[in-house]
Amino acid sequence: MSDAGPDMNDDMSDTGAVDGVQPPAVEIRGASKIFNPGRHNEVKALEDIDLHIDQGDFVTLIGPSGCGKSTLLRLIAALVDASDGTVLVNGKTADAARLDRDYSMVFQRAGLFDWRNVSRNIELPLELMGWKAADRRRRSAEMLELVKLTEFARHHPAELSGGMQQRIAIARAMSFHPQLLLMDEPFGALDEMTREHMQNELLRIWSETQITVVFVTHSIPEAVFLSTKVAVMSPRPGRIAAVIDNGLGPRTDATRDDPAFFSNVTAVRDALRGGH
Repeated sequence: MSDAGPDMNDDMSDTGAVDGVQPPAVEIRGASKIFNPGRHNEVKALEDIDLHIDQGDFVTLIGPSGCGKSTLLRLIAALVDASDGTVLVNGKTADAARLDRDYSMVFQRAGLFDWRNVSRNIELPLELMGWKAADRRRRSAEMLELVKLTEFARHHPAELSGGMQQRIAIARAMSFHPQLLLMDEPFGALDEMTREHMQNELLRIWSETQITVVFVTHSIPEAVFLSTKVAVMSPRPGRIAAVIDNGLGPRTDATRDDPAFFSNVTAVRDALRGGH
């Protein structure tokens, strides 16, 4: 995919590399997060989080409701600040990575603008970043090809299914070549068949782009199907209870019936029970 935007690099060379060695995509050391510290409504959301995510990994965060999965994702995104500890993205502080546009984020709701057609929804971040109109159109076309929705460029969001809207949200999030994609339960509102289709599509996009993904879910099968590693969190205050390597190899629909898949589902379930 060609890059037409200002000061952008397809080779992703500006990642804080030292002597040609790439830093981890995410490195969290001793991070904690307390909301309303010292007040009657103080909440300790995260405690002593250590997490290492390599470039190109697909890591899923899973844990019981309220354990701080989304809060941890927001620490990485610099949407909230850690109360303690260190959060690095591509070897930089999370704030610096945000300013350098090293990451993008996809939420449970697609968040598309109804008054803009599909192509112009994808172009929005590029427009805000000052890309020229012709370059925005070319990049939007590339993204539509990536998510296999080229024929819907001139449609509006209300004319699309929920799964198609989420594919457009992913296309928009990846339009400016982020090195890290943060995803907060993006398929949670979809029906089961659409959800499985979107899982397959996301893995295809991840394989084609080699982007690093951090993904939040409540679904154990989804975590195992998607991830290279599953980070299991304990109940609040959230800690990393276990990181399970998920070496299933290339995923297809047949993977869901593979004994190794069921074995890893059991391992994640046991880790979740142990975290209690």
